[in-house]
Amino acid sequence: MVRRLARCVREYKKTSIATPILVSLEVVMECVIPFIIADLVNNIKAGCELSVIVKYGLVLVLMACLSLAFGALAGMTCATASCGLAKNLRKDMFENIQKFSFENIDKFSTSSLVTRLTTDVTNVQMAYMMIIRIAIRCPLMLIFAFVMAFVMGGRMAFIFLIVAPVLAFGLALVTYKTMPLFKAVFRKYDRLNESIQENIKGMRVVKSYVREEYEKQKFGAAAEDVCKDFTKAERILAINNPLMQFCLYSVMVFVLSYGSYTIITTRGIDLDVGQFSALLTYSFMILMSLMMISMVFVMITLATESGKRIVEILDEESSLSNPEDPVYEVKDGSIDFEGVSFKYSKNAERNALSDIDLHIRSGQTVGIIGGTGSAKSTLVQLISRLYDVTEGSLKVGGVDVRNYDLDSLRNQVAVVLQKNVLFSGTIKENLRWGNKNATDEEMIEACRLSQADEFIERFPEKYDTYIEQGGANVSGGQKQRLCIARALLKKPKILIMDDSTSAVDTRTDALIRKAMAEYIPSTTKIIIAQRISSVQEADVIIVMAGGRISAMGTHDELVKTNEIYRDLYVLQNKAGDDDE
Repeated sequence: MVRRLARCVREYKKTSIATPILVSLEVVMECVIPFIIADLVNNIKAGCELSVIVKYGLVLVLMACLSLAFGALAGMTCATASCGLAKNLRKDMFENIQKFSFENIDKFSTSSLVTRLTTDVTNVQMAYMMIIRIAIRCPLMLIFAFVMAFVMGGRMAFIFLIVAPVLAFGLALVTYKTMPLFKAVFRKYDRLNESIQENIKGMRVVKSYVREEYEKQKFGAAAEDVCKDFTKAERILAINNPLMQFCLYSVMVFVLSYGSYTIITTRGIDLDVGQFSALLTYSFMILMSLMMISMVFVMITLATESGKRIVEILDEESSLSNPEDPVYEVKDGSIDFEGVSFKYSKNAERNALSDIDLHIRSGQTVGIIGGTGSAKSTLVQLISRLYDVTEGSLKVGGVDVRNYDLDSLRNQVAVVLQKNVLFSGTIKENLRWGNKNATDEEMIEACRLSQADEFIERFPEKYDTYIEQGGANVSGGQKQRLCIARALLKKPKILIMDDSTSAVDTRTDALIRKAMAEYIPSTTKIIIAQRISSVQEADVIIVMAGGRISAMGTHDELVKTNEIYRDLYVLQNKAGDDDE
């Protein structure tokens, strides 16, 4: 884990190395200062001249300034290195997430990914900052002060050899007890974030069903759960402070009492006032260093679990990868399913799709009809290789999709979903997701074909109208039409419309289908729909049921031969007649 995280330091190696060096110089200055002060005290006691005091004073001022300068520089380099590591971690994690297949995404929840990119990275950043500065400073300070304490206090410094193991045992016990708690609490953090995400995303539904109180209770329960675990961990970690205080005051009492006794009984021969003052200073340094080390241990304990969660994302390899010698050109939009079966995971008990044999010619319009859970969307997700088939083969343009370069394949397959996603930005910026080099004229033409131009022209800013996050300031039908225009700009060899006109009226739906037939006649068009009218004019209509192809044919053929299709057709026409 440490090696993997260290690879993200990269361009911040120099500042990461400079920080411990500067800290070491700062520690040397701080540890030498009490020694010089002790010497000054002894000289004053011996009745030295003012010039000697001034000389010592100048040396002390110089060393204090150097210590301050080294400390300030260490703080700057430490901040640069730790913030840089956090930036690189987030960048590397985000880039790896972009490579994930749907199978990888299914493995990690959205809320968990958000927690790992934010809270976990912050924990690692804080731990790294402490490691390269405090974790270097404290042991060095401890060693220097320990040596100087022996030099100044002799046998009296053995008290530290008794205190150090007590503290070490306490820290080890605290770490052992808190690690499992932190491991559990991060999983609960994920659930807490999931509750927030679902509530904000579904705010309209929550208010429509007056479920605010229920959501408050659900969030409160999740927050309470996190609070309990953190409280339990913090109670254990709180042992650090009284343990440190006990050791600190025990040492201070011993040094003060035994030191005073030694000075009085030996008349300053074994220990003089200057040595005694320096010993007190070094005692304080040693104990403060031990206290700071305990804080570092706490942070490292917390960050260790965060680091493991980050490395899980960094080391996760996409279940889909390019072949060694990929095909970069998609010849046409023909699609061939040959004995295809598919399940979402290796451990799944049954297939989502079974025994699919389907051959679609380039340029054909294919309609897909089926009930909820009939695997209509699953079928088309295999075409752009969002998942790999479990059995059989799927060919596009006569080539197995597993032999294509992923980007090349997906650039030739445009998908318009029922739950369309628009991003924060202008209408133009959203449309250029389909073609980043599209001209204004091309965008206007695509919007005319998708019937989006009529509402865009009513906006004061027209194509420069700003779309709020998630398309909150446009209706469902408007979002669908903008997403269709975005797909048309791509000019793909295969266009998949997954119930993407469900929010528009039948007249607009018919106009969109007519425009597509005229604008992209050579593109293979796959239309998944609930309305028979949306697929009625397709070259071939596929009826899905239970993850299998129940029937195939034209509208007239299926009305005569397939009960599922006929019942749906009669039901929808009856509803239409009733409306009239």
